Amino acid sequence: MTWTERIVTRDGVRIACRDRSGPGRPVVLLHGLAGHAGEWDAVARDLSARHRVVAVDQRGHGAAERRPGDVSRAAYVADVLAVLDALDLRAPVLVGQSLGGHAALLTAAAHADRIHALVLVEAGPGGPNPGVQDEIGGWLDAWPTPFPSREEAVRFFGGGAVGEGWAAGLEEREDGWWPRFDRDVMVDSLAENATRSFWDEWARITCPTLVVLGQCGIIAPEEIDEMLRLRPDTAALSIPGAGHDLHLERPDLLRRVLRDFLGDAER
Repeated sequence: MTWTERIVTRDGVRIACRDRSGPGRPVVLLHGLAGHAGEWDAVARDLSARHRVVAVDQRGHGAAERRPGDVSRAAYVADVLAVLDALDLRAPVLVGQSLGGHAALLTAAAHADRIHALVLVEAGPGGPNPGVQDEIGGWLDAWPTPFPSREEAVRFFGGGAVGEGWAAGLEEREDGWWPRFDRDVMVDSLAENATRSFWDEWARITCPTLVVLGQCGIIAPEEIDEMLRLRPDTAALSIPGAGHDLHLERPDLLRRVLRDFLGDAER
């Protein structure tokens, strides 16, 4: 099943969506920092047999507005709500990876009446992390852009499904392959994560919640322990051998986990 491109505009900022029509409850997929909606294609194809699936290019990323004036956490949350309203997505399940998971978490915390269930993929409320902006800025500065070919980009990003997933977010220009985002926008998007944690927001979530971690991911054991202490009804599992990009590394396992969770959430 192919997807249909939808454009949602909020306060003059363009948000791009890939919409796969399906028969059941809507599922909204949110990518991580420097990512793109296409990262979810394998998962979206599987889920669309039972659900309407919408993958979002969030502000500053992919086909969305490249240089939005506001990259606060609140702006990302407001964009999610604008997508729900514009596409008539009622009581969806939010699924987000990394910073997309953070946006999903904050949306579920502030708008419990709008969200049916929440899935966090390698994401949590922890912080503050004062070094995160320098770390991500240094990582992005190390990209040898422009990449001379898509194949070179795939190799740089580690090859295999992970490399292909990251390379799919690039655009081809006359002089090579470039990211579809600006480095300073990415770094600025992390300003609040650098200075504070979001445990109060996590504790306010009331909808069914699943946390999916990579065995070799970035969420510290102490963070997940605290998440489960504050909300002991949370379901949590770890994907063996997977890292932070587990949705690219093991989409087969993630699809299975999501199918089971979505089925349970309907009971």
